[in-house]
Amino acid sequence: MKKRGIIPIIILFSLIVVKLTFAADPNRIISNSEDWRDVYSVILYGNLISKPASFLVSDRHATLILNGIERGSHIWTISSKKVPYVVGYKNFLESRGYTAEEFVYDSANIELAKRLEDITNFIVIDDSYGYNAISVAPYAITTKSYVLFADKDTIRDVDRFLGSRKVSKLLIYGNVDREVKNTLAKHNPEIINKEGDRFLNNIEIVKKYQEIKHQKQAVLTNGEFIEQEIMAGSEPVVFIGTNNVPSIVSDYVKGSELEIGVLIGNELVGTATFIRRQLGISVFVKFAQGARSPRGPISQVEALDMFYLPAYTLNLEVESIKYNKATNKLEVTLKNTEEQAVYAIGTYSLTAPDGTKQTVGDVGANFIDGNEIKTFAYDAENLPEGDISVDIFIIYGESKSSLEKEIRKSITAQTVRVLDDCEIKINEVSFNTRNKQFYISVENTGKADCYVDAEAVDVVVAGQKTTFGMDNLVYVPSGGTKKLKIKTENMEEEDLEDNHQVKIRAYYGERENTLIRVIEGTFELVLKGIDYVFYGLLIVIFVLLFLVVWKRRKKKKDDKKEETKIG
Repeated sequence: MKKRGIIPIIILFSLIVVKLTFAADPNRIISNSEDWRDVYSVILYGNLISKPASFLVSDRHATLILNGIERGSHIWTISSKKVPYVVGYKNFLESRGYTAEEFVYDSANIELAKRLEDITNFIVIDDSYGYNAISVAPYAITTKSYVLFADKDTIRDVDRFLGSRKVSKLLIYGNVDREVKNTLAKHNPEIINKEGDRFLNNIEIVKKYQEIKHQKQAVLTNGEFIEQEIMAGSEPVVFIGTNNVPSIVSDYVKGSELEIGVLIGNELVGTATFIRRQLGISVFVKFAQGARSPRGPISQVEALDMFYLPAYTLNLEVESIKYNKATNKLEVTLKNTEEQAVYAIGTYSLTAPDGTKQTVGDVGANFIDGNEIKTFAYDAENLPEGDISVDIFIIYGESKSSLEKEIRKSITAQTVRVLDDCEIKINEVSFNTRNKQFYISVENTGKADCYVDAEAVDVVVAGQKTTFGMDNLVYVPSGGTKKLKIKTENMEEEDLEDNHQVKIRAYYGERENTLIRVIEGTFELVLKGIDYVFYGLLIVIFVLLFLVVWKRRKKKKDDKKEETKIG
């Protein structure tokens, strides 16, 4: 009897021990997901609970990463239900001598937030912009804030979660959907979004970080990948461009407390060299780590563990450069080969055959829409006959202040003699609230037929300035008038209060691919709501159809009555 009583106690004790073992705090947390949002959430979560966190970058990495973890360690693996690198990673870990727990989520972001019961500070960003997550990471860790991803499709889930928690501070960072702002307004959030510019926003969050820590050292990166030091929170992250340091970044670094920059990876060495030479701070490059599986007598190194984020691809090309002797203008045609619109500033140094030199270029940034070819014309003095050499220097980026990429090349300009007698004028600018389109009435007042391309410049949408361009050029014959259409994105009636006047810029010319003439102006915006003529016609058509159907039915009934009488 005594033995029978002891056995259940032993079993119960064993179950308690097992439960305690597997409920114990981890020695290490590993993200097992191909989704960057899961990886980011796991690393952030680990830092907030002061536990080391790592991430897999491939199925092969699942084995390699264990060489740096002591056998017998208790590991939590946070696995994606949809896109794990290794299925059943818990069993794999246990077969290698570790104790493990595995948590499988559709999306780890909110699920991990639920575990942080003591966290009352939150930062909300849109997961369309991965670089924003990198920018806020050090500040989030320093202020014990958790980063939530929200857009118009997921804001309900985020709002429901925040409604279940005490919210001490809420920061909305970068571009977010209008629905996100409106839903979270009840929490009185702080908003950081300087013209939708990632470099301006980055500088603002660095300033907030420095108010707390006053660090002399910063991580230098372009915000396109996750790496352990970037996510550590021990120093701020300063964005630098791929090929060029935007002037706003240079100005900030010059006037800041920063003395040392740590460049993560070697892709941006050229930009970091510029920082060291021009800005006067020391730069160290972290490009590798010690081999976790060393072989041979010579100490080996291996690449850093980096998880790359989705990034917008920017690519601008010089389509052609021509010197027009008939107009004494340099015509530069640029081609945007990607869907993402860019802003560009060009400088062109001309050398004539006789050695004469002059430089022309842009004073401000030019807008070039996605997949658009656009020509810019610059006054050049009457150059002598012969080949003209042009040294090109163009900086470009996704906004006016983030000109992070560059083009440097030399080319020989083609000489042409073409007159352009196009003349147009803009009569009216209206906005249709039903289909959310600008309509620009353009009249060809000249003798030559014209091609026209127009853009609405710095339209305020949800508090942010945006430039919208046309999808295609429009042909306007001499003496004719056309309505140009410009589609908008996410523009609502509430935005009209900020856009009583709209700046319109039109490029036009006789040659379809070389619109060298420009006209611009600011116009009162005329609102076109319901098209009463259109709806009136619909009503008339409906009434006529109704009468036709009614007459047919009446005729059928009369025919039936007649047949009945005859029968």
